[in-house]
Amino acid sequence: MKDLEIQKQNYLSQFKKRAYQRNIWKKSDDTMLDEPTEECGIMGMYSYHDIDTFSLSQFGLFALQHRGQEACGISVLKDGKIHSYKDEGLVLDVFKSIENPETYMGNSVIGHTRYTTAGDKKKYNYQPFFAKNEYDQIILSIAHNGNLTNARELKRELEQEGVVFRATSDSEVILRLIQKNLDLGLRGAIKATMERIEGAYSVVGMTRNKFFAFRDFNGIRPLVLGAIDEQTFVAASETCALDAMGAQYVRDILPGEVVFTTENDGLQSYMVKDDCVNRICAFEYIYFARPDTTLENINVHEIRERSGEKIWDQAPVEADLVIGVPDSGVPAAIGFSKASGIPFRPVLIKNRYIGRSFIIPTQEMRERIVNLKLNPIISEIKDKRVVIIDDSIVRGTTSKRLVKILKDAGVKEIHFRSVSPPIIAPCFLGIDTPVKDDLISANMSKEELRNYLGVDSLEFLSMDNLKAILGSSEHCFGCFTEKYPVENTDGLQDYVDQ
Repeated sequence: MKDLEIQKQNYLSQFKKRAYQRNIWKKSDDTMLDEPTEECGIMGMYSYHDIDTFSLSQFGLFALQHRGQEACGISVLKDGKIHSYKDEGLVLDVFKSIENPETYMGNSVIGHTRYTTAGDKKKYNYQPFFAKNEYDQIILSIAHNGNLTNARELKRELEQEGVVFRATSDSEVILRLIQKNLDLGLRGAIKATMERIEGAYSVVGMTRNKFFAFRDFNGIRPLVLGAIDEQTFVAASETCALDAMGAQYVRDILPGEVVFTTENDGLQSYMVKDDCVNRICAFEYIYFARPDTTLENINVHEIRERSGEKIWDQAPVEADLVIGVPDSGVPAAIGFSKASGIPFRPVLIKNRYIGRSFIIPTQEMRERIVNLKLNPIISEIKDKRVVIIDDSIVRGTTSKRLVKILKDAGVKEIHFRSVSPPIIAPCFLGIDTPVKDDLISANMSKEELRNYLGVDSLEFLSMDNLKAILGSSEHCFGCFTEKYPVENTDGLQDYVDQ
């Protein structure tokens, strides 16, 4: 046991050292969250008549705020001209800072909520990106969710041809490739671009007379299509954005598909590549997407509830109470409770206003910050045998501190259940996860992790059960298996972390 404790301390010491070096552990806040971070959210709409694009884009982006909180922006087509605005901050704050809303009321709009997965956090990386002509007029604008795996080589190639880049994000590579090929027409330019770029990408965009959206050949990042009326179309990362904009869900945009508007025939589509296999990210269902979202005709809340039922079948336990870690662990806890008959209680209270780091001078005070985010109702759990349901365990730090909070509250037994398999590999395709050395399940056995957390039992949802819940073995399971649906991931982490 002593050797194991030394191993744990060495692991944590090296973990903090590496994290400080990469600036992902904030020195003013020693409570880095034990969870991966959202990617980005995109939306776009086009109408054959003028609509309130200012308000509708605000509604859509607000619904996608969970996918990115660093910055947001919009590009609007109004009277044949594209106007763009983007800034740091949450959606409502950015829209409040727009002094001339009427400029952004046209017939088409694209928007983006940003979380950094590639490129630094400077303002020049905020989206949408746009390209101008020699008259300083915007002729093309795009918003992108995902990561390209061959962005560096494409950027070098384009720079050698004289293309000037103004940002460090891989998303600009997509913009410049489309711009470069516009002499082929918009359809040809998008096709030529998709045939060159590799990785994960869902994109919405506009020219001065057209709207378009497309999705990578594996469909790794989500993109759905909706309609407000017969002349108004919407594309977005999730159906919750369609709901917020008053649009009806039509279908998911297919892997390898391009949808675009025409002058007279409404919305059209074509496939750049046939026989694509849908490999949407499994973690969208486990954690990222909002529970009221439907992806690939599957409701996210139902998947999470079923995962709780499955992990009860897989690892039953005698207990008095089931609790879910807010927010994504709650539906799974409800499912566990239904299957087991053990009562569910929402006894973990989440503070939803803890988005910014505290400047805390002492370690003793820093240790208490986790109580500001999650705090239990002690009277509900004292002297009880408790099952904790969480969506995943990434670094283990917050899970360990949560266990301590419950023990301090007088919990008799703690049984931890993760409704995802162990995360053993980083994501290169649009999600901000640590490098492998910092993923605790890649460095500890399940028994070692159980001891580290200090729980009475620990279980992860099996890969077989996850595939059964999703109804497919074709999803992207890269973070669980270290096998990705795209090639050329070697060394990509250096690019993602820059």
